[in-house]
Amino acid sequence: MANQTKTSTGLNITTWALQALMALLFLMGGLYNISQPIEVLAPKMSYVNYFPIWAVKLIAASEVLGAIGLLLPDILRIKTILTPLAALGLALVMLFATIYHITHGEANEAPMTIVLGIIVSFIAWIRYKKIPIKDRPTLASITDNRQ
Repeated sequence: MANQTKTSTGLNITTWALQALMALLFLMGGLYNISQPIEVLAPKMSYVNYFPIWAVKLIAASEVLGAIGLLLPDILRIKTILTPLAALGLALVMLFATIYHITHGEANEAPMTIVLGIIVSFIAWIRYKKIPIKDRPTLASITDNRQ
């Protein structure tokens, strides 16, 4: 039993570290893509040349919101189901990025999006099935339990 607790604790710490790392990575990337004009992004990211500006900014906003969702619900212990959902959303963004890179002759860019997609998928699974974070009890649930 103590060995399982040690494994769960280690997995939990690893998952928190991955959540923080992925949140930082997606937050930085998303904020950069939101804040920069298309003319600055186009030479660095080919997809900018194929998608309308609103789509580029929507993808960036999705990354920012996903980054926030990876940490904030679990830290605050409020609506913690949002963490695995945010991770799944980011995995979907990475899946589409991988498809884009492969279909546009940029297969050398795909391994990074695949790895990021696997990591956020792992976070989603851990936080949904293996070691979910429980919501903080609300005042209503505390008073209901007393009656």
